[in-house]
Amino acid sequence: MIPKLQFGRTGHLSTRTLFGAAAFYNVTQAEADQTMEVLFQYGINHIDTAASYGDSEIRLGPWIEKHRHEFFLASKTGERTYEKARAEIRRSLERLRTDHLDLIQLHAVIEDEELEQALGPGGALEAALEAREEGLVRFIGITSHTLHAPVIHRKALERFDFDSVLLPYNFMLMQNPQYRADFEALERICKERNVAMQLIKTAQRRPYGDGPHTHATWYQPFDDPKALTLAIHYALGREGAFINTAGDIHVLPKILEAASNFEKAPTDEEMLAMLKEQQAEPLWA
Repeated sequence: MIPKLQFGRTGHLSTRTLFGAAAFYNVTQAEADQTMEVLFQYGINHIDTAASYGDSEIRLGPWIEKHRHEFFLASKTGERTYEKARAEIRRSLERLRTDHLDLIQLHAVIEDEELEQALGPGGALEAALEAREEGLVRFIGITSHTLHAPVIHRKALERFDFDSVLLPYNFMLMQNPQYRADFEALERICKERNVAMQLIKTAQRRPYGDGPHTHATWYQPFDDPKALTLAIHYALGREGAFINTAGDIHVLPKILEAASNFEKAPTDEEMLAMLKEQQAEPLWA
């Protein structure tokens, strides 16, 4: 089974590998049902979805309705204004067939201007706070992407005491000196304030470029079991952090199997050899 840790200050003991329900973006209910059975086999007890993940919330709805008490349930709003975020949060509750979310996250806040709008007067944060006051959500987080993500999160935490952050993390990214420095600075703050840290893009091999898209993920993931295991074990080596699984139902079982066998992080030498063999490339230079 996959080990569990306290998810920040929430009091919830979450599996260190969370189900990234972007994998349900464009699947049938039958495919979703089969995938949920796999989650139960591995004891996954934390689901992370978003209003913008296609049919994800709809596919999760029947399972949440029956098994709500078994999952820490997180969703996201990509809206930046109070009115639109308020409406989107309530739509998520309806689609997920639940009366509350454990975590609502301000989704994909990438640029400084977006952060200012979402956290400023009439912004999405006001809708999240209202939902918390009304008992519709319990905790509030924020997510970001690109090399700017750790900086965005540090700025966000200066403005509001978020309960969780989510950002990219893998060996290639951490070879970027500026990203490593920014990530570690953010990590120190999160540990000091008991903010849960979620990691994405941990299974990323390379951008697709002009080649065919072989998976539902917007990047090409590792397919080779040994390479994927090393990538997942590297991420799990980040003490206290959680991995959000890749957005592809066919990659998911491989990630869960790798996570269930984690003992220690691979060495830099092992990672470098694997990346060379796999012709891996970072998403952002």
